[in-house]
Parts: sequence; C-alpha cells; structure tokens
Amino acid sequence: MTPVTTFAGRKVALFGLGGSGLATLKALRAGGADVLAWDDSPESAARAREQGFTVSDLRDTDWSEFAALVLAPGVPLTHPAPHWTVDKARAAGIEIIGDIELFCRERARIAPGAPFVAITGTNGKSTTTALVAHILARAGRDVQMGGNIGTAILSLAPPSPDRIHVIELSSFQIDLTPSLDPSVGVLLNVTPDHLDRHGTLDLYAGIKARLIAGSDLAVVGIDDAPSRAIAESVTGALVRVHVGATSPEGGLAARDGAVFEADGARIADLDGIGTLRGAHNWQNAAVAIAAVRSLGLDAASILAGLRTFPGLPHRMEEVGRRGRALFVNDSKATNADSTEKALTAFHDIHWILGGKAKAGGIESLVPLFGRVAHAYLIGAASDAFAATLDGRVPYTRCGTLDVATRAAADAAARSSASEPVVLLSPACASYDQFRSFEDRGDQFRARVKALA
Repeated sequence: MTPVTTFAGRKVALFGLGGSGLATLKALRAGGADVLAWDDSPESAARAREQGFTVSDLRDTDWSEFAALVLAPGVPLTHPAPHWTVDKARAAGIEIIGDIELFCRERARIAPGAPFVAITGTNGKSTTTALVAHILARAGRDVQMGGNIGTAILSLAPPSPDRIHVIELSSFQIDLTPSLDPSVGVLLNVTPDHLDRHGTLDLYAGIKARLIAGSDLAVVGIDDAPSRAIAESVTGALVRVHVGATSPEGGLAARDGAVFEADGARIADLDGIGTLRGAHNWQNAAVAIAAVRSLGLDAASILAGLRTFPGLPHRMEEVGRRGRALFVNDSKATNADSTEKALTAFHDIHWILGGKAKAGGIESLVPLFGRVAHAYLIGAASDAFAATLDGRVPYTRCGTLDVATRAAADAAARSSASEPVVLLSPACASYDQFRSFEDRGDQFRARVKALA
C-alpha cells in the first residue's frame, strides 16, 4: 500500500467504493486523513462499512468541512452531466481529484523523480503496460504495475528511487489528475471513444494530451491525426513511433514484424513471438522499447523480455491447438476497432462473433472479410451481423458459444490451410449471455480444452 499522507489531519469526502475506491479509502486512512465515504450502491456502501470505514450519505453533510472530493474514475465529472457530488464540491469551492492524483502528490512528497511510466491510448494500453512491466521485471528491476489494469495504484508499494511504477491510465483517471508528471508518458493512439463521458473527440484528445504535457519524456504513436497533433505540441524530449515503411525523425518505426531506428537499423525481430502478432502489437513493442531504453535497459535485456512476454488473458490469447488449428481468445474485443486488430493478424479465420452490438456494428471490418473462411454468429447481434456478412462471408447462426466453438473447430479440422485459426473476437459487449468479457473468454478457453 501507498499511505496518502498529503491529507493527514484533514477531512476528505470520497465517492465510489468499488475496488479502487476501497483501496483509496484505506490509503487515506493509513496516511492520517479523516475520510467520509459514500456510494450510491447500497451493497458497496455496506461492504465498506463492514470493513470498519465511516460511511455516510454525503447529501446530508456540510461540504465546507472537506479539503477535497476524491472521486472514483467511473463517476461522471462533466458529461453527460456532472454527478451530484461534483456539483456539491464545486459549490463548496473544493478540489475534485482521483486516486492517481493522490499517488502523484505522495510521489512528489516522499520520492521526487521516482521512476513512473504512465501509459494511455484508446487501444492497446493494457498490452503495452503489461509488456513494459514484463521487460523491466525480466531484467531484474523492482516493478509495480497497476492503475487501470489489475491493481489499484494506491494498493501498490510506495514510490522510491529504485522502484518503477508502470501505470495504465484511462481518460477518466487523467481527467482527475491535474498534477500528472510521469518520468515517461506514453500515448499510443486516439480514436473516438467514451464520447458520452467527454462530449467531443477534441475534448477527449485534450485529456489524453495532459499526460504527455507533464512527462519528462513523451513517447507518442503518430498514426492518427489527434496523436500527431499532440506530438507536435511537445516541447520537451519526444520519441515518435510510426507503423509503416519510414521511421520518423528522432523516433522508431514498426513494420514487417520488426522495430527499426530512425536510421533504418533493425532493433528487434518480433516474428515468432505469438503474443506480439499484428501491426498493432508491433507498435506496442516499439513504444515499450522506447520506454524501457530511457530507463537504462540494454538491447539484450529488452530482447529477452520481448521473447518471453506471456501476453494478456482475453486479448489475442492463444488458448490451445487441435491438430494444425490454433484457437485464439480475443474476448476483450468488444467493438469493431478492437476486432480489426485480430483480423489483420491472421488468415483462414473461423470467426466467432456476436453479443450485444455496439454502434456501427461490423461494417468497418468489411475490407478484412477476405481473411475469414467462415463466421459463426452468437448472441443478440446475430441478425444485424448476418445482414453485413450476407454475400461476403459464409456464416452459420449458432446462437451460443458452445455450439459455435464446436462448429468452428470441426471446420478448422477440415481446412487445408497450414494454420487455420478459430478466433473468438466478438466485436460486441458480452452482457446478453455472459457476466463480462472475462466470463465469455473463460468459457471459450474451457470449451477449447474440452475439445482435446
């Protein structure tokens, strides 16, 4: 845990008692703050009360007593309308911050300049965060990984000069972190996402840009217009990363399964690393290389980390083989943009897709349909997806995941391709048939193991 001492002896309001909220509550109390916490969910409030915390409805409180409101990142700050606690905090003239801000202030207080790698982007940030942490840990460094991935930041060990924090940040978290100042700030990409919470793409990109603006070293993917504009605004140290034939000045290029210096020198071969398939993962690797090199790792340590990277569950996760067929769990692909990355990484794909559809469906994936041997439809989106596939890709309405997995496995076994791929990449939310995308991926993995 990182005790938060910057509010010692002061009264703080905290709203949101999920995983990160409880971790924040514990860290504030451990640092000597007087915290009054609340959550609109009776179950969450009861769980905190059972753990001995002071829980009381903040509607009935004198807000002038508080030094700050600590808000969970899932609670609306601006759009579609500010949460009622935000209105009360603004009326009282107190600051509204999140757990990442508390970490940044504690770092400034107890270990200024302690290594801190902060990673954001619309897509790929979890993989890149895990990859950076893995390379550093494989090289023997003391690494703490968390934030938007896995462990809440205040549940990690405190900052110190010899400890590296590798933290994934969502736009929601950045929006609550006015003093964000990482040693290395990474921006992978910016595409339309969470506009219901940020209003417009420009506002969303502006929030992402805050991470870069406060960084000692900025590492920016420049393959989309908003990210290129953000890179152009950087006045300090900058590494540009491009997926394509040319290497940007002072940057790195990812192409043809390898990473190259600006002068064309090859840094790392990625061919044969199953967890780093596809152009998007080549970019992730290039970004990771730039980050860890700035922290002093040599080429041999970096290559060893890349080659041993286990990947993430539910993100192009290789879960088994049956004869020549490879089975890939990409359940985390809950929209077409994410599924696009998987479709570009394979050929002769037996594609399991469907669930609760997102806006736009799978129309944007039509240019990649030539890679698909057959599609297997599940869930509520079956009718809409069938209409898009009709006349372009052979498909079967399977209804459920177990039926689709068996059908895809049987067809892959009959394929003459050298490596047919059974790919679960739904391009949909999971909530029509599953508790979460993790539940969906776990069930797929279990069905693949049962096939053997």
